[in-house]
Parts: sequence; structure tokens; C-alpha cells
Amino acid sequence: MSRRVVSLWFPRFASDRALRLRPVEGAFALTLSEGNADRLYCANAVAAGQGLVPGMTVTDARALQPGLQTRPADPRGDAGFLRALARWAGRYCPWVGLEGRDGLVLDVTGAAHLFGGEAQMLDDMRLRLSRAGLTVQLGLAGSRGGAWALARFGQGIAGPGEALRRIGPLPIAALRLEPQTCIALERLGLRSVSDLHRLPRATVTRRFGPGPLLRLDQALGEVPEAIAPLPDPPVYSTRLTLPDPIGLTGDVMAGTARLLDQLCARLKARETGARLLRLTLRRVDMGHQQVELRLASPMRDPARILPLFERGVAEVEAGFGIDQMRLEAVQVEDLPVQQLSHAQAGQGAGRLEDLMTRIGNRIGLENIHRFLPADSHIPERSFLVAPAAWSDPGGSFVALRPRPLRLFPPEPIGGAGRKPPRSFRWRAMSLTTERAAGPERIAPEWWLQEDAWRSGLRDYWKVDTRQGRRLWLYHTPQAPGWFVQGEFA
Repeated sequence: MSRRVVSLWFPRFASDRALRLRPVEGAFALTLSEGNADRLYCANAVAAGQGLVPGMTVTDARALQPGLQTRPADPRGDAGFLRALARWAGRYCPWVGLEGRDGLVLDVTGAAHLFGGEAQMLDDMRLRLSRAGLTVQLGLAGSRGGAWALARFGQGIAGPGEALRRIGPLPIAALRLEPQTCIALERLGLRSVSDLHRLPRATVTRRFGPGPLLRLDQALGEVPEAIAPLPDPPVYSTRLTLPDPIGLTGDVMAGTARLLDQLCARLKARETGARLLRLTLRRVDMGHQQVELRLASPMRDPARILPLFERGVAEVEAGFGIDQMRLEAVQVEDLPVQQLSHAQAGQGAGRLEDLMTRIGNRIGLENIHRFLPADSHIPERSFLVAPAAWSDPGGSFVALRPRPLRLFPPEPIGGAGRKPPRSFRWRAMSLTTERAAGPERIAPEWWLQEDAWRSGLRDYWKVDTRQGRRLWLYHTPQAPGWFVQGEFA
């Protein structure tokens, strides 16, 4: 059986991925900072049709197309998405490898008949990828180099024995040569693969070395070229089979401690930490009990993780006994080794994460939030709310003037003039102004759309009332009125 290889090339891979998440109309491109300039990294079909190419500076691109929309590129995210596509491509064959940063290569030898033939298999790939919003070009040949050439310069299928006929008319660049070599060959009048194939091999080798002929032989299938499939992701799991069934909580915790030591040693060897652990307990009646532990941060310290299992293990129904235990790290994250200072190595290190883990396994980690400072002078925009388990503590909040402990939507009160009213009613309470400090004028941020600030400027006052309330009032000069927006402690 002759070898058959499929090459998938995504000419606009990065931009297609970005537009899948947030579609836009018109010219669009991703940018990447190189040196002191922002350059185009990948452009969509509209931008490419207007002459915008990768490597062009953003300034030059906007001069050609003022309406160009851009976003920062994410090469790391693109690499992860390409690996996900490689796993998806495993539905066609077991041998799937990466081809650069925007392509895949599949060894489909003996698999095409499962999809009705080679042409039908390529149509199925193209249809599924187009439904996912990805532009793809496909090539199928008897070698990896031949499939690569067809995908990028010709598309289609080269049957057995048809490699030279299908690849011959393609340009020299279809042989995966260095740009300098392609330019040198073209200066000699070699425009196509057939032109190179007709030259005496000794002459080509003496002038350009063995590289061009090696690539030519690989494309024609005369020199084999291996396809290295993606390695399977590491599995972090340990198992303990017991000679006699156990049922006491202390015995289960002792077994869990032994499993944790082995699992954490594997995590440490790969510089990763567990975010989700699953303890499976098999009973003698072949029933199973599972205890899941969601961690607020990546961990691999057995001494810290073991006490967090106590609540879940105590609720396990052991039945007639447990004869097998299995511990698995279902979700892991990178956790490189770090140099600890004397302050970080103290007894309080990690206590906050342990507390969040205990609470989060009852109410859900996504329900524990932290406030992070934001760069805005608008009171409502001066902070962000983020899940505590998936964010790091921010810097200190910077406020040139004191801010109230409680903020709420503005509530109108009666008052006239630019100074706080002497007496007013708020929330069914009659209040009298004892002391007022202000005004502090805050202007809207014109670059952001904020409906609550359409009235324009606000003059804020800190008002102490005789009744003990300390309120944050503001006056709107454009549409005269008074409002209460916060209360001090």
C-alpha cells in the first residue's frame, strides 16, 4: 500500500481564531510588537485584499486603510488552538503532526476508504473547518513534501505516480527552501520545480549544496520523511490496592496521604501544580465513591493538600469496605520552582489559598471574588471584580481624596444652588448638614461610553450630618440637581 499524506494549511489562522471569538466587519488584522514598532501579524481576507500584508507597520497599514481594526496577537493562544485542532484531526487518522505555526500534517495511509475516498475525506475536512470559521487549503500526495506543496501552491490530490506531474508546474518555493536559495535559483531562470528536476544533479549540488535536491526528493517521495505525532499529555494519577477492606476515615486519610506523596512528586518533576483533584474509592461491592477537591491556586504540597480532603472523605459511605483508592490530578497548571524569601516561607504562606479552597468547595470557587484597582477617576470604574481563584492581588488603591466605603447608584435629593442643602430628606430620613467639604470636580471619560455620566460634570461634596450620617453628595451644574452616591464609615 502506497503512503498517503494530507497537509492542512490555515493561511489566516491567527485572525480566523480571533474573529471566532469577537467577529468584526471590514478590514481586520492582529498586531505584534517587534523592536520599536507595531507590525501586522495576520490579516483577514478583506485586509489582505486591500494590500495589507504581515510584517507591514501599523502606521503604513492605516495610511492605506484608515478603517483598519486591530487587536494584539496572542501567539501562545494560537499554538494551543492549533494543538486542539491536531487532537480534532485524530478523527481521520492516528498520525497527526504540526506543520509550523499554521498547519497540520496527517498520515492517512489506509484510512481514506473509511470516508468514501480521498476526495470525500478532503471535502469533509473542508466543510467541518469552514463551519468552525477557519479558512483552510488542502493537499494530498504520497509524501509530506508533496502534500505541503499542493496545500500552499496548488491544492488538490496527487495520485500514486503523479507527483512530478502535479508538483512540477509549482514555483520553486513549493520545495520548502530558504528564501535566499529560492531567489538564487530564480535568478538562474529556474521558475518551477520541473526546471530544477531537469538540471544535472551534480551541477545543482556543486552550486547550492545538497539542500535543494533533498527537498525535491522528499517532495517526489523518493526520500522518506517521518511524521511525528503529538505526544500524549502526561497523566497524573496514582492507585493503591488494599489487601483488606478499610472503612474508617483515618484509614482512608492515611491511604490518601500515601497517594498524595507519589502524585505530588510527579507534579514537582514536571513543574506543575494541581487545580482539581479527584479521589475515587472502590468498594468491595464494586460501587464507587468520588471526592473532588478544587484548589484556589496550583498546589503540589502534600502537607497542605491533605487536610483539605478531610471534609469530603468524612462524607463517604464506605459500605462493606473500600479495597482500592485512586487519586488523579484532573486539571493541572504550570507551577515553576521559585526562590522563596524568609517572609514567604513563614507559617502564614498559603493560608489564604487554603481558606478559599475550603470555602470554595462548599459554595463554588467562582463565587469568591476580590476587588482589584482600575485606572480610572470615575468612582464606579475605579475597581474591578474578579474571581479570586483565577486572579492575583493587585496593587494598592490610589485615591487623592477620601472615597466612601459604600457606593450605590445615585439617589436624588431636594436641593438648589451649588452648595450642599442645609437640610434634606434621604431614604425617609430628615437630615441636617453640619459640615461640608468640597467641591471635588470629576469630569466624564470622553473615550468611554457611560450612560450614567451623560449629564456631564459632577461636583462632589463630603457631608457630615448632625444625625451622624456621613454622605457623599454631588451636584450636576449642567442639569442642576443633587444626588447621594455613597456613605462613609
